[in-house]
Amino acid sequence: MADDTEAPAPLAPEEAARLTDFARACKAAARAVMLYPVGHPAITATLGRIVQVTSPTNLRSPLKVSVLPDALLLDGRAPARPDQALAELAVLLHDHMVGELIVHPGGDLEAWRNFLLLVGRSAESVRGEGGIARLWTTMAGRHVELREIDYAEVLRERSGGGSATWDKVIASCLQGDAFALDDEAIRALLDIVGDADRLGDLMAALETRGTEGGAGVGAKTTALLRMLHGIVEAVSKSEPERLDPVLRNMASAVGQLSPDMMMGLLAHGSGTQGDTDDEETPRLVSAVVSRMSEGTIARFVSRSVMTEGTASNRLAQAFQALVRDVDQRERMLALAHDDLAASPLGRTEEFRGVWNHITEKLLTSYSDEPYVSDPYGRELSHARTQAIQVEQVNDDPPERMTAWISTVATTALRALDLTLLLDLLRIEPDPERWKGLMTPVVRLLEDLLLVGDFEAAEELVAVLVREAGPGGHDARRQAAINAIDTLVAGSMMHHIVTHLAAIDDAQFARVKAMCLSLGEVVVRPIAEALSTEENSRTRERLTAIIIALGAVARRTVERLKSSPNAAVRRTAVVLLRQFGGSEALPDLTELLDDSEPQVQREAVRAILNIGTDHAYRTLEQALASGTTRSREAIMQAISSLRDERAVPLFTYILGHVDHRGALGTIYLRAVESLGALKDPDSIAPLKDVLYRGEWWAPRRTATLRTAAAVALARIGTPEARAVLEQAAAAGSRGVRAAARAHAAPSRGRAGREARR
Repeated sequence: MADDTEAPAPLAPEEAARLTDFARACKAAARAVMLYPVGHPAITATLGRIVQVTSPTNLRSPLKVSVLPDALLLDGRAPARPDQALAELAVLLHDHMVGELIVHPGGDLEAWRNFLLLVGRSAESVRGEGGIARLWTTMAGRHVELREIDYAEVLRERSGGGSATWDKVIASCLQGDAFALDDEAIRALLDIVGDADRLGDLMAALETRGTEGGAGVGAKTTALLRMLHGIVEAVSKSEPERLDPVLRNMASAVGQLSPDMMMGLLAHGSGTQGDTDDEETPRLVSAVVSRMSEGTIARFVSRSVMTEGTASNRLAQAFQALVRDVDQRERMLALAHDDLAASPLGRTEEFRGVWNHITEKLLTSYSDEPYVSDPYGRELSHARTQAIQVEQVNDDPPERMTAWISTVATTALRALDLTLLLDLLRIEPDPERWKGLMTPVVRLLEDLLLVGDFEAAEELVAVLVREAGPGGHDARRQAAINAIDTLVAGSMMHHIVTHLAAIDDAQFARVKAMCLSLGEVVVRPIAEALSTEENSRTRERLTAIIIALGAVARRTVERLKSSPNAAVRRTAVVLLRQFGGSEALPDLTELLDDSEPQVQREAVRAILNIGTDHAYRTLEQALASGTTRSREAIMQAISSLRDERAVPLFTYILGHVDHRGALGTIYLRAVESLGALKDPDSIAPLKDVLYRGEWWAPRRTATLRTAAAVALARIGTPEARAVLEQAAAAGSRGVRAAARAHAAPSRGRAGREARR
């Protein structure tokens, strides 16, 4: 009898590919719609891909996807091999408490764009407007069905208690002035507070329920304090010896609060709420906060960053209020970094830049108290829960709303950043302050290159190049040079490479001009990108940039031929071949003895491309002086070239290589290869081999003559057949024997071709 608990079988390869393709298309499109303005080619391309994947042709039936915290299931089954795109999309959907996704065939570009814009918003803002399922319903989306997780129900199940217990605790905190529970609810509560995780879930449920009910931060904080007071009172009466462990569990649980709630709690603890606090509240909050461990605070930071995608001002204020000592802050941020590095955010290429921004923000003192009063600050926090009501007023015409929104679009803000930095770089007279601008300049350049705004990037690069050159200010030169080195050593080339295959010629001209202005420093990153790039259009454009750099690029490429990475050495050969000319022969000759066969083949091809007698002598010398293994590798590389480039080399071998020495086998293979290439220019040297003979070496002579006759027969042109027929009729005895054996088949083939 089969075991009922056995895990379901993994998805079939076809189903797994369909789910993976959908996840990859979703992630790419979600990123595009959040980063690029409407109408950008990247949006059209990525949305076009997801429309294609979910079209009626490719999706014959609805796609029923179950969402787990870090995985997606199709009809309850997972793929045999995990994929990062599945995990990342699962995290994105689970943050919005999506439990199930049903994708119907036929969604168009606009429908998918609306859905992905909704998914791309922060989970907190979506929950503040009633949850993702409610918002999606109001948008009349039909191609996707969402099943939202009932978070409170999940928490109730995890608690092991009944629905009534959870509802009573949360309702008592949110609605009444007193914490009034019956004996059964108090017993259940005492059981919950013994587990920090379950207590944290209860606090999270309280905050979520308050948000759904339209409560502001002040009301939710008051409800939380009511809960904390009630817990302490219940524990003190029934089990006073448990009070300290319960306070420690409270300290761990409050780490799951949002930054706004944490700031509200800390405000009560500092006594800044005036008459709203009794004497016990500040003492209780201080007792809880003082028991928060470094790990709890670090997890509070990492959880907030994962939820919001960045570090908000409220998170910075809460972190600095919790940790007063600067050294402690750096230590706790190191712990938070480890948490984030293990998360999906930490596996993205942008994590390093994101983390640098987070660190800078959390370690920089910030306070809005001088210009934001406490009442106004509370109103700002409460306003986030009123988005639906504000939208429903709807007394502004659409064109005005569109104009307002466009002023805070990503592209508009990026343009403001560019204008500000260009102005500062121009007017700042202090060299030290000008040097301090290099960090934001490099970061903005990386952002511009990431989104493909090469026109703006070219403006900033031009400033750096000008200041780094002889025409710049002496006091600024070194700072500009260091900024260029930092930019090139970072993600610049990776971002450029991702766009090269898709951009038009005008945009490529900008990229090329920008790279040429930077000079030799970009050669190595481009060569390394070439060594791993597979797209032919991208490789062609990267090569064009290096060739355009000329002599400065050649110097760097020559140094790359000694790289320990075989792929980089192979790329160096390809680039030397592109540069051409006999000047590259010494470098290419060194690579003929490379231990990597592919590098040897590329070196041989490059020498053949040069095509001079000097180049052929170089190969002859390599064949004569090399080891048996080296000679064999070179000949294999030569023989693999089935085109006219190899004919002059084989002809050179027949005219200059001694067929009697160590290169006898090379000579014979050259004869055979000329026959395989069937080039008419090979007839004359093959005729010489056919007539050449040595009476003291009859066996070798017969072998070479037979090979020459076979090669002429394979060429099969009238000129080749005439040589064979003349040899068969008037040649010496050995020549006649070799020619007759192959002249008749040649005539037979010619007759068959004539009859056809």
